[in-house]
Amino acid sequence: MPPNLSPKAVLKPQITLLVCALVLLVASACGAAAVPVIPTERPTDTATATPSRTRTPGVDSTPTPTSTLPPMTPTGGPSPTSLLGPTRASAVSTATRAPNPNAPRIEFFTSDVLAVAPGDNLTLFWSTRNVTGATIYRVEADGARTQRWIVPPDGSLVVPTRRSDRDQVEFVLTVGDDGQQQEQAMILPMSCPDAWFFPSGPETCPQGPPIETRLVEQLFERGRMVYVDATSRVYALFNDGLEPAWVAFDNRYDPAVHPESEPSFVPPPGYVQPIRHLGFVWRGNDAVRNRLGLGIAPEASYDGFAQVALAAGSAESVYLSSADASVLQLIPEGGAWQIITPP
Repeated sequence: MPPNLSPKAVLKPQITLLVCALVLLVASACGAAAVPVIPTERPTDTATATPSRTRTPGVDSTPTPTSTLPPMTPTGGPSPTSLLGPTRASAVSTATRAPNPNAPRIEFFTSDVLAVAPGDNLTLFWSTRNVTGATIYRVEADGARTQRWIVPPDGSLVVPTRRSDRDQVEFVLTVGDDGQQQEQAMILPMSCPDAWFFPSGPETCPQGPPIETRLVEQLFERGRMVYVDATSRVYALFNDGLEPAWVAFDNRYDPAVHPESEPSFVPPPGYVQPIRHLGFVWRGNDAVRNRLGLGIAPEASYDGFAQVALAAGSAESVYLSSADASVLQLIPEGGAWQIITPP
């Protein structure tokens, strides 16, 4: 440093040179193509996720059920519109009418027994409401209402059964008028006091015990005839397929008046003329004689049984012992007949 110069005087030229260098640098930058700088917003700080503690499977893991979505049902596009216009579904509600609390009502109708024997008495019990009286009917096997009792709304009634009653007995309790009438039926089974004279008899109860009697039977070309001494009846049973299948006649043969046979009639070889009770009916009834034909064997007389069962409408099924130890069943009203062979 020259001895005559101060430190401030020495630094001044250096500062001036530094400033000029900066000016030249800025000027040269201005002469180049400047790239525009577009300011942007300050970016938002992104939070750093902190990893969760991983559970050890089988120790502290909790299974989470996976929900299954219901399968989607394809609709196949829009629904077609009816040519007659849109269909409107209307809900029809049915009104339920509340029961009339003042209507006639039967609370119970019963008896003091579960079954009754023919000829025994039974007691009926009943209770009704909203009426001043009631009616009890006895119902027969054909549905007819025969006996009638006018009774109070509540009470009991002793009713006798008939010795001829079989299978069941039925009663009907009626209250109210035609517009608001209430009925309740009661059916009681009847015990059967009698057994059939042959094993494996029908389920129905016979009308009475078997009648032991003498019978006479004869076979014909197209059927047979049977005489029952106890009932004094003659039965003609046909095998020709015509109706009726059998007929019954009251016995009118009197040996003191009528001949045993017709002496002038001589049957062909191998055939027999019926005699006495059977012959009297056979000779005196053209329909019986023509349908049965001639006898093919002499009559057989034997001791056996006859028994009757009551069918619908007061018709009777007749059961007769046959000469060959079988049983002849005559269906009601001549409808048919059959041979029952006991086991």
